[in-house]
Amino acid sequence: MKKLKRNILLNPGPATTTDTVKYAQVVPDICPREKEFCQIMKYVSSELTRLVADTEEYTTVLFSGSGTSAVESVLSSVANDGVVVIINNGVYGERMCEIAEAYRLDCVEFQSPYDCAVNIKELQEFILNFPRKVSYLAIVHNETTTGLLNDIEKIGEICRRQNIQMIVDAMSSFAAIPIQMKKMNISYLAASSNKNLQGMAGISFVIAKKIDLQKQKELQPANYYLNLYAQYQYFIEKGQMRFTPPVQTIFALKQAIIELKKEGIKERYKRYSELWEMLVAGLSRLGLKHLISKENHSKLITAIIEPDCAAYDFNHMHDYFYANGITIYPGKLTHLKYFRIANIGDLNPDDMDLFLTLLEKYLKTIDYCSRERYDEECQNGTNGINI
Repeated sequence: MKKLKRNILLNPGPATTTDTVKYAQVVPDICPREKEFCQIMKYVSSELTRLVADTEEYTTVLFSGSGTSAVESVLSSVANDGVVVIINNGVYGERMCEIAEAYRLDCVEFQSPYDCAVNIKELQEFILNFPRKVSYLAIVHNETTTGLLNDIEKIGEICRRQNIQMIVDAMSSFAAIPIQMKKMNISYLAASSNKNLQGMAGISFVIAKKIDLQKQKELQPANYYLNLYAQYQYFIEKGQMRFTPPVQTIFALKQAIIELKKEGIKERYKRYSELWEMLVAGLSRLGLKHLISKENHSKLITAIIEPDCAAYDFNHMHDYFYANGITIYPGKLTHLKYFRIANIGDLNPDDMDLFLTLLEKYLKTIDYCSRERYDEECQNGTNGINI
């Protein structure tokens, strides 16, 4: 097998993949309606379910599309017959609000700060004092905007007590942070193939209880391509997606799942966490700050305040790293100047060490001083970082 050029992706997905995952796509052409391919999809579906739930009670519904398509499928297919509370503490929570608005769902937004934990007491009072019965609650597990990790287990307890179905966008937590749907009271979980699974982009999926999916049979369809029940039922009857799947991408996902099972979710998260510890230690040494405190951090993606330096330009820094085989990512919040570094994918300590070495070299080229020397060497005697 020819070794491929390796790029280090520090963007929050798609993530760096192994050559074995890449080469898994090089297969003979096959019609996706053949039984042989149906068996591959059945394997993928059952193994994805097994990562977070009992396959006897839960199942995975596969879609062609980015992760947003899975989130849209759940909201438009499920949450269209009652009040849905959407917790918004980042761009991806905001995106769920936009989806709800597009489908004219009976939606109410619970705004929470982007840089600290959801206030559980305030959320509970919000739900209890709402003038109508809340049927659904939607939340992003790891808010990719900043790396804030929402406590879905505590929020799931509120939902359990109030008989609310919880919808979780686990796009950037699935297959890294251990999740148990039943214990956490997650009714619907949406994720995709190209982040912690370390597969290729193009497949999204929803994991849910079979009994809940069956109940949707009685609902008037509010969508077509993304209809969750129709996709589920077609797979049960024929072992296929209703519409053409990304065939080669599913072969890659099968290989990615095999590699995840070999490494283990806990071990993968441990590897990611160790890379994160390297990252934040290096940032501290260089005088840079990150937004989210350790106790609320996912340790998967980090929002870093941009250097307060006249010569700094994100696009210039991006191109500098890109020329050296590393991809970094801008921030999403328009009122803050920050960039993001993810430590997911097929990465190792040498990759993080290279990033930090290049970052230090870049900061020197723009005359940005490290924290240890800032008082002595920099104007006004401050570290120049303001949030």
